[in-house]
Formats: sequence, structure tokens, C-alpha cells
Amino acid sequence: MASTPLSKEAAAEPPARVPELSPGGRWLVLFLLATGVLIAFVDRTSISSALADPPFIAHFNLSDLDRGWLNSAFFWSYGLVQIPIGWVVDRYGVKTPYTICFVLWCVATAAIGLVDAFATLLLMRLLIGAAEAVVMPASYRWIRNNFSERQNGTAVGVFAMGNKFGPAIGAPVAAWLIVNYDWRTMFILTGAVGFIWLIPWILTVRNDWPSADERATARRKASSVSFASIMKSPLVWGAMIVNFCYGYFTFYCMSWMPAYLVEERGLSLKQSGLYTFFSFAGIAIVAVVAGWAADKLIERGGDPVFVRKAFVIAGFIGACTVLLGAYAPSLDMALFWNVFSLSFLGLATANNLALCRLTLIPKPAIGLVTGVQQVATSLAGGVAASLSGWLLHVSGGYDLPMLVIFVFLIIGAAATWILLRPEWAPKVSE
Repeated sequence: MASTPLSKEAAAEPPARVPELSPGGRWLVLFLLATGVLIAFVDRTSISSALADPPFIAHFNLSDLDRGWLNSAFFWSYGLVQIPIGWVVDRYGVKTPYTICFVLWCVATAAIGLVDAFATLLLMRLLIGAAEAVVMPASYRWIRNNFSERQNGTAVGVFAMGNKFGPAIGAPVAAWLIVNYDWRTMFILTGAVGFIWLIPWILTVRNDWPSADERATARRKASSVSFASIMKSPLVWGAMIVNFCYGYFTFYCMSWMPAYLVEERGLSLKQSGLYTFFSFAGIAIVAVVAGWAADKLIERGGDPVFVRKAFVIAGFIGACTVLLGAYAPSLDMALFWNVFSLSFLGLATANNLALCRLTLIPKPAIGLVTGVQQVATSLAGGVAASLSGWLLHVSGGYDLPMLVIFVFLIIGAAATWILLRPEWAPKVSE
């Protein structure tokens, strides 16, 4: 069967079902998706504050290597489930799979507050990772079906605010709950509060579980971009490298930043939560502004691929200032570069996601391709958490872990420039 590159007609193909929403309705659902990913990131990163809490460490008798494994456990199951859950949302819609998985990860988060054995703690982290795997494939598929190219940067920027404000809010809230109550209360409350989100989600989002005929149509459309075509695409592999390099820095900050600020820079747990908030709030705000700015340039005639690549490369290069923080002689300068470097990466956030998961990807395979790319992202989280723990163990400090971040940022900038080319996108079968 003949294959052709992604065409404008294929990119403009309407969604398989679900009538078009009003502009207000689209932004309302987008807000719910952003809030959903915020809750997901609060639940996945709450462990980082616990791992800087001496009573929690003593209760489970954790070494630095143990802390690295606990931080990384989430990402191994998260990555393992990405491709199959992407396949599911391409064929069975967004609402029902998302709802089921949301309930599972909230229950598992709350259950951590009830466990006493290290093995059970590890199991709950694995379950949270597997359930949260639905978030990205489902969300990007919904955005691709409901927003145009000229809106993608802004839409993805708004959505990305959720996964940046998640750790921004989660770190200080988790630290406050631990300091004023204990780690058990923190996990129970952060897991339970998420259920409030389910009410507007169930009432507002239209059911898109397909009928038998619609499932057949969805299978046909999804099969027009084969898994083999996806895995043969240099662009997909380039996007995986870029997402790994981006994710390595952000997940390092999610998993090790509180411990770094407490152990290396002498801050209290509350202070570390506050500066973690500043860093992730910074990247969230810059992501929205950069996505909006790129949309405006594209609207005025700029080439979408060139514009978004320029923002991504600038974000990677600016984030290299993290190394200045590692070697800063004073606390104030270290904190400044710590916040500045992650915030500057926001130039890449929305534009990288819009480029790698929407602009350059055939519409029928958004969920599956996002799942494939999320494998690299989850691998970045697992490697960042465990490798940083090992580097800390062998070097006795945080300089070496931050040097590794610098190397990956340079690789990410180079891969963006060289590999993210439209002619290398997965092919759509005729």
C-alpha cells in the first residue's frame, strides 16, 4: 500500500465523532485537562518532599540509593504503559479511560499514607505511574482534535501550566503538611483531594466512548499510520531524544530539588518548597507566554516548524545556566540561577510539545505517537532520579549531577535543530 507524507488534508481531518464544541466549551475542557495534569504531578512529586523528611527516611531506613529507586519507580511503570494506553485512546476516546485511571492513581497516592513496608511503598509508586500514563496521550489527542495550528502553542502552554504548577504547588503544600502534621497525612490528603476534580469532569466532558461502527472507523484511521512507520521515522526518534533531554532536567528538579536545597544549600524544608514553587511557577508562566508568542508569529506568516524550533533551541541554551547555580559561591546567586535556568526552559515547553506531538504528527496517530514519545519522557524521569542518586552517592555532592544536566541540555538543542524535520514525519497510508 502506498504511503505519503502528512498532508494538509490529513492534518485538517475532522474528529471521528463528538460534535464540535463552542470556543468557550473547548477552553473549559482544556482547563479541566490542565487541572487534571496538575493533580497528577502533585501526586507523583509529593514523594520528593517526603524523601527530604528525616522521619520518613528513618521509618523506611532509606539510603541515597533507596531514595533514587523510589523516585524512579514511578517512571518505569509510567513508561511501560505509555504505548498501550496511547493505542487505547486512539480507538476508545478520552473520557472513560482517563476517568478510570484518575481514580486508580488517587487511591494509590492516598494508600501510601497507610503503608509500613518498603515493598508496599514501591508497589504504590509503580501503580501511580501506570495509571498516570493516560494523561498525556489522552490530553494531546483531545487538544489536536479541538484546536487549530494557530492555537496549538497557546493551548499546549495552558495545558503545560498544569504539569509545571503541579510540582510548584505540590512541593510547598507537601512540605507544609509534613511539617505541621506528618508524611502519612500528606499522602492521604493529596490523594483524596483529587476526587473533587471528578465532579466537573464527569458533568462537563462529553462521552466519546465509540459505538461498534465508530470503533471500526477509529481502527481504520488509526491503522493508516502503522506502528512500523512511527518507529522508522527519524523525526519520532529525534523527538524522543529532545523529550528525554528536556525531561531529564525537569524531573531532576521534581525529584531532587528539595533535597538539594536542604542538604547542599542549608534551607529548611519549608524554604525548599517555596523556592521549588518559584522555579516551576517560572517555567509555567514562560511556557504560556512563549507558546502565545509563537502562535502570533505563525499567524503573521511565520513557518510553524521554524518558529517553534527556534523557541525550543533558545530554551535549551538558556537552561544551561543551571551550571552557574551549581558553582555559585553564595546562596543568593545559587538560588537565582536555580530559578532562572528552569524558568528559561519554559521557552521550549509548549513549543516543543506542539511541534513534536501536534504540528509534525499525523492526526490519526496522536495518541500512539504521544505514547511512544512519553516512553522517552518517563525514561528521563527514571534515569534522572536514579542516576542522580548514584552520582550523589559516589561524588558526595550535587555538582556532578548538575553537570550531567548541562550535557543533556546541549544534546537536546542539537537534536531539535538536526532531527525535527517535516519530511521525516511518520507516513499516512493512502
